[in-house]
Amino acid sequence: MPDELTRNYRNELAKSAGKKGAIIATISALVVLLFIVALMVGSSNMNPIDSLRALFGQGDVAEVRIVQQIRLPRALAALIAGAGLSCAGLIMQSTLKNPMASPSTLGVSNAAVFGANLSIIGFAGGFLSTGGRITNYDFGMNPFATSSVAFLFALASTFAVLALCRIRSFSSETVVLAGIALGTVWTALTTLLQFYATDVGLSAAIIWTFGDLGRATFQTDFIMLGVVAVSVVVFLLLQWRFNAIAADETVAASLGVKVDVLRFVSLLLSSLITAVCVSYLGIIGFLGIICPHAMRRIVGNNHRFLIPATLFSGSFLLLFSDIVSRLIGGGSALPVGAITALLGGPFFLYLIFARKGGKA
Repeated sequence: MPDELTRNYRNELAKSAGKKGAIIATISALVVLLFIVALMVGSSNMNPIDSLRALFGQGDVAEVRIVQQIRLPRALAALIAGAGLSCAGLIMQSTLKNPMASPSTLGVSNAAVFGANLSIIGFAGGFLSTGGRITNYDFGMNPFATSSVAFLFALASTFAVLALCRIRSFSSETVVLAGIALGTVWTALTTLLQFYATDVGLSAAIIWTFGDLGRATFQTDFIMLGVVAVSVVVFLLLQWRFNAIAADETVAASLGVKVDVLRFVSLLLSSLITAVCVSYLGIIGFLGIICPHAMRRIVGNNHRFLIPATLFSGSFLLLFSDIVSRLIGGGSALPVGAITALLGGPFFLYLIFARKGGKA
């Protein structure tokens, strides 16, 4: 009898794993489909056949340039950044054991934007003399310089939240409120920075604030891919540790998990993903909340399935938002961050009011 029960249990686990694998495969197939659609959407009125031919360097020279140099980097950016930001939100929620944690609610995105603005306006000479020439902002707009400064401030915001957790025994709700408060401070500092900037400096800095995939290039895509890929590999290697923490930190410690070290490494990598994506693309909010929560309901809390499901769902949502932004933009793409915010705002309210007992 025990052997039969064990066999039945293993069969049920295998069936469950098969279903979750099928779900992940379906989402990934939808991502591929949306990626192809993203290459066909634009204001040039190319038909799908011409778009596909241009992708492989065939057809009109102008069409080839549009697809290969504009649409392809943009679609790749949506694919990479969507996966990275959604996974960063998932890991923040898992390590902090807080369902509301994300790059947006913990102030990491706001801190990264302040760092990017500081790099562009301050380091480029925006306070002093620029001669009203955009070329004087070359250093401040250098992607490597901007990403480095943005990452440092994003990391500082993360350390501030962790410090608050260690100083006092904050509840999960309080941690989120502290992150929102820090995010407000970073936003206020960004506003003050922009107020004292020259017109040219302000114009250069404001570009980094909006979530816009149109600035993506193959170079920025490659950098984002490197950061996201390395971080995701680390997260996948640590998946059982995330499961242990989700069960209980005391139990996790008894299993040999160094909770503090795991939390530090996880938040460090999550902040790096956020900083790089925000530095290149601007604020793209709510991906880190929508996707992890939706996938938890579909595939459960096992990070073996939850991490890849969240990655693909993030890519799907950002690709979908980008396509919508171009379709309703009337020939010019709207900032994709506005579309994700329109989707994420109601979902965030749903999470607040759908909790048991109506308690926030």
